[in-house]
Amino acid sequence: MEHIAADDRCRTGAWALEASGVGKSFDAPVLRGIDLTIARGEVLALLGPSGCGKTTLLRIAAGLLAPSSGRVSIDGVLVADGERHGLPPEARGIGMVFQDYALWPHLSVLANVAFPLRMRGVAVGERRGRAMGALERVGLAHLAQRDPGTLSGGQQQRVALARAIVAEPPLVLFDEPLSNLDRELRESLALEMGALLRELKLSAVYVTHDHAEAFTIADRVAVMLNGAIAQLDTPETLFTDPATPEVARFLNIGALIDGEVSARRFRCGTGAICVETPGEACADGPAQLLIPRTAVGPAADGPLEARVARCQFQGDRYLLHLELGSGERRLVCPSDTPARPGARIALALDRARLRLFPQTSQPLREGHAS
Repeated sequence: MEHIAADDRCRTGAWALEASGVGKSFDAPVLRGIDLTIARGEVLALLGPSGCGKTTLLRIAAGLLAPSSGRVSIDGVLVADGERHGLPPEARGIGMVFQDYALWPHLSVLANVAFPLRMRGVAVGERRGRAMGALERVGLAHLAQRDPGTLSGGQQQRVALARAIVAEPPLVLFDEPLSNLDRELRESLALEMGALLRELKLSAVYVTHDHAEAFTIADRVAVMLNGAIAQLDTPETLFTDPATPEVARFLNIGALIDGEVSARRFRCGTGAICVETPGEACADGPAQLLIPRTAVGPAADGPLEARVARCQFQGDRYLLHLELGSGERRLVCPSDTPARPGARIALALDRARLRLFPQTSQPLREGHAS
């Protein structure tokens, strides 16, 4: 791949990151025409299952991979143009935070943070001052002389972030930095990371496969499925208005029910579910109805009966695992009170939260909430 010469760089806009038609193929396509923009000061999460292409997209932004097609710009500078032209990673001026933090164990915290400046030939006095400034920004200046191995996981995370921002990059890339931690620590560090990124007003791309982590940290979330962005929205919008059944299934929003629309009513094959269709209008024909996790209690929009398969105690609430219809469709609902397995209960349906997806192609495999 030819490098873009400094004189050939061109300003393309005011975005922290702009991707246009980015594709990548190995033996088969991995990325399919990705279009993406990230505003300055915005944190965007790439969320998806293993193999969806999110890490490949991050590596292309970092300069560790060349796209097969499409263009990438960082802070208005063209850094990649298909396989023919591209800036090397060290010339892109970005910061990166890795899964294992990648801290040098034989260097002090201060020396770890100063390392990127050292590689750029910054004078000793200046890089020490700038490294201390970065540590102050993440609240660790008092640990500057400590060895990284003596720090907690959260402190190491902050050191890695200080090192990523010490050169004041236009964009910071996070490659699943919390994935190796247990769930409780991951949740607490995600809260801390989200608050810190907003306080520092960083522009960032955050790769994760964990829904809660993405929603805690990011301003917007791009759900990636099969090498494409299936939906890019705020966390709230993703949950209240998923664009496709695939997005709803991946985010585990509720139960997807196959059925038929006729005369503005949706009815599943067994007839156990029959509701007025949500929305202004819907053509007759095959469709799927998304019933989100809902409250247990009196019916609000016509009765929907479910059988309790299991009651799970979670300390501050119960999770009721429910069977709809003849039992092949499942939904999980929170409840303040327990229910006996085998009991039949009524669900409160909020029609405004129902989502209907007309089937224009092969019917999808039924999913379930968990």
